[in-house]
This record gives sequence, structure tokens and C-alpha cells, in this order.
Amino acid sequence: MPGSSTGRARRSAPLAQAPLAQAPRAQAPAASARPPAVRAPAPRPGLVLAVLSLSLFLVSVDATVLHVAIPAVTEDLRPGAGQLLWIVDSYPLVCASLLLLFGSLGDRVGRRRVLLAGYALFAAASALAALAGSAPVLVLARALLGVGGAMIMPATLSLLRVVFPDRGARAVAIGVWSAVAAVGAATGPLIGGLLLAHYWWGSVFLVNVPLMLLSIPLGRALLPASRGGGEGPWDLAGAFLAAAGLFSCVYGIKRAGTGAGPLEAEVYGPLLLGVVLLVLFVRRQRTRPRPLLDPRLLAAGGFLVPAGCVVLAMLALVGLELIAAQYLQLVLGLGPLATGLRLLPLTFAAVAAGLAGAVLLRRLGPRLMVAGGFCLTATAVLLLTGMGQRDDAVLLTAGFVLLGLGLETTLFAAYEAMLHEAPRACAGGAAAFGETAYQLGAGLGIALLGSVMNAAYAPGLRAVPGVPAGARTAAGHSLGEAYTVAERLGGPAGQALRTAARTAFVHGLHVTLLVSAVLLGAGALLALRLPRRAAGAGAGERGAGEGAPSGD
Repeated sequence: MPGSSTGRARRSAPLAQAPLAQAPRAQAPAASARPPAVRAPAPRPGLVLAVLSLSLFLVSVDATVLHVAIPAVTEDLRPGAGQLLWIVDSYPLVCASLLLLFGSLGDRVGRRRVLLAGYALFAAASALAALAGSAPVLVLARALLGVGGAMIMPATLSLLRVVFPDRGARAVAIGVWSAVAAVGAATGPLIGGLLLAHYWWGSVFLVNVPLMLLSIPLGRALLPASRGGGEGPWDLAGAFLAAAGLFSCVYGIKRAGTGAGPLEAEVYGPLLLGVVLLVLFVRRQRTRPRPLLDPRLLAAGGFLVPAGCVVLAMLALVGLELIAAQYLQLVLGLGPLATGLRLLPLTFAAVAAGLAGAVLLRRLGPRLMVAGGFCLTATAVLLLTGMGQRDDAVLLTAGFVLLGLGLETTLFAAYEAMLHEAPRACAGGAAAFGETAYQLGAGLGIALLGSVMNAAYAPGLRAVPGVPAGARTAAGHSLGEAYTVAERLGGPAGQALRTAARTAFVHGLHVTLLVSAVLLGAGALLALRLPRRAAGAGAGERGAGEGAPSGD
């Protein structure tokens, strides 16, 4: 949607200046005929917020719903270590890579139209994932889910800006929006656990189908038609440059986490290619009359800082949830449903922080709110390093509550600051870029923290007495695979391998938590560059022409 920002600016300026510069009588009826289309959705903002929140909830759930099903998927499909990472990671990575493409497409053909098409694709991809009989098919289905998510996500914040032009009301809507995003990611394991308690692992995807099919008529009836200007060529080549650059960078990180050294070509090659492609993308945008990503966003320091905070916050949330779900199931021996229930305090804490966000922002300001959220999250992470091979329900509950409060406080304040600090003509681009940061942070969290976890876990199995070298190598791929190998070995050797794998996993968990604490500390330092206080703004601060709905 960055391309829509300049289009809206160009479109709104002539409407505002025509009466003074030309005052042509022929244009007066057209100008007066426009407001009814703009204000049509205003009587039902609550319904619009509910529909958009449902969309966001389903997209967020799919980022984490598979976590508790990983052991079942591993047992059924027997994916390799790389395939297992791609099964989990392909969805958020594809979604993050394509947000700019589908955001700009929505500006051209109508955001609601792209949103409804995304609903249909999401339903079809969910059915394919549920029926997948092999790891490659499941990876493909998860990638198609990412495409559907990329079609859905850009519409949420941009449509909220249309329905809530006043900054105060919009802050409350953003609080609900960010709380729904965090709740979706947090309740994914619970929903997965409830389904796995009664059905096979494919049910975690199949549940999306009726909900998405129901969302199509609801969205058509309730959501406002909205799009940007349609002038000028659509920069499809630029969108693919950005997508390829993001893919290459994360692929290099994933290869580093599967055992390749940082100086090997399969790691630095993709990373270097990704950086080059992203640099070319930025340079291309500076020369385009209607760029996908307006260069003024990159020049706005107050915009880039909160966007970076969103990436770091989501990196911690999704990466830690993946590891925590495996710890609860494979180390403590909890079932999928019990695992989801253990993560439920994080959900309640996130809801509370999101609903209180607008009040806290007025009292604390974005700098203290984002930095404080990061510090609270880091405290939770350090507290969770006390997790061992025995269950400590009190410690886990306290850690998850602090984690939910801290992350949601950070996300809310960062989103509000990012949308407010962006240049007025770049509001649509700010929304798309913020959602890209959200999804990219989720994808990088799984890739980076998963890679750290694998790197710290595997060395613990290199010397297990009585276990053949091939069995140790296979067990080093994941804890679930180690249990499978141990069961196949049986006897003292199998028990020794099982004990060593559990000990190595807990060690890897502690290392990963310490790395997360360092990243969260970096986020707190980054947040110190945010404004100290939230600037006041009245209704319609972004201008009358921003995000005007139009038929699609």
C-alpha cells in the first residue's frame, strides 16, 4: 500500500485547491457527490472493526497453531530438519514478502476485492494443508496460506484509518487490533491443542475453511469499498524485487541454523543476494512516480524506529512460543490441550495490555511505553530461564503473564507511533510497512531463534555412550526425532539417548532465552529514540483525502 499514499496525496490536493485556483462549475457536483461514498461506513464502525479483527485473528492464529502439532506432523510425515523449519516458517515468510505487492494491488483494484479473494485462497490452502500427505505438499500449502494472508493483512489498518479518522478513536481501534494480533498468535497453540485432543493434526487447518467462507459474505456486506488512485503503471517488478530480497535473507539465516557455518557459500551467498536485491528495490522506488514504498517513509526516523521495534517484539513472541510449546510437550510430557492451557495466561495478559494501551499512551508517551514493554518482556524471558526438566507451574504462569503484558504494550505503542510519525501523504504505506514488519518479525523469530536452538541442542548428543553415530546424528535434528530414535533403539542405549536429548534441549532453551533477552535489550535501547510524549491531534489529522473509499 505504499503506492497508495502518494496517489491519495495527489488526488486530495486537487480537490482541495480546485475551488481557489479554477472554481469550475462542472467540477462542483463531482466534489459534492464524493462525501456520501466516503461517509457510508461511518454508522457501523464497530461492525467493521469486528470483521477486520476476525480476519486478523485467523491470519495470526495460523502463525502459531501448528506449534503444538509439530510432534504429530513429525511422526506422520517424517520431515527432515530443513523441511520441518520450512513447514513452520513458510507461512509468515511468504506473507511478509508479498504484503507490498498485494497492498499496491488493493490500491488499484480495491482493497475489499483483494481481501475477499484472500479469504477464498486462505480457505482453499487450509483444505490442502489439512489433506497433505507429504512434507513438500504441506510446505506448499503453508506457502499458499502466506499468499492468502498477504492479501488479507494490508486491508486491516488501512480500512481502520478510513472508519476511524479521529486519532483518539483510532488509538482505541489500534489497541483492539494489536490485542487481536497478539491473542491470535498466543491462542494458536490452545486452539491446536483443543483440536488435537480429539482429531488428527490436519484439523488445525481444516477449521479455517468454514470461518473464511463465512467471512466472504460478511466482508462483502459490512466492509467499506476503499482504494487509492489508479494512475500510473503498477510496479510489479519492484514488488518481486522486495519479495526475492526478503526470501534470500531469511534463507541464509535458516541455512546457518541447520549446521552450515557463517562463512560457507550457502549462508553468505543468499544473505548477500538478499541485501543487494533490497538495495535495488529501494533505489528503484526513489525513481518511480508511484512507488510501492514511498522513500519519505525511509527518511522519517520516527517511523523506522517503531517499525524496528515491531520486528523485535514479534521475533521474541513467535520464536519463544514455538520453543515453549515443544518444551511443554516433549520435556514436561503435557498433552496438546494442556500445553495450550498453559499458554493461556499470555493471552489474557495481552488482551489487558491492548485494551489499556490508549490510556497508558496518553500518560507515558511512546518512548517510555515501548522501552518499558521491552524491559518487562526481557524480565519475563530471564525468569523463564528457570525452566528445567521438572514442571514449575507458578514460574511458567508468572513468566507468560509478564511476556504477554510486555509484548502487547510494546506492539501497541510502536504501531501507534509508527502511523502517527509517518508523513501524512504516506499513511497507506505506513500501514503496509507496519504489517510487513509484523510478519517479517514472526518469520525471523522462528528462523533465528529456531536456528539458535538447533545450534545449542545438537552438540549435546555428540557423545552418548552406547548409541551409534548415525543414531546420534538423526537425534540431533530435533527432540521429537530423538525420542523416535530412542524408542527404536530401546534398552539402556535408548534410555541414555532420551535422557541426553532432554538435557540438551533444556540447555538449548536456556541459550535461546538468553539470546532473546539480548535482542529485547537492544529493542529497549532502540525505543529511546522515540518521542518522549505523544503529540496531540484532533479529528481528521491526516487530511480529508486520505484513504477515501471508492467503489471496487
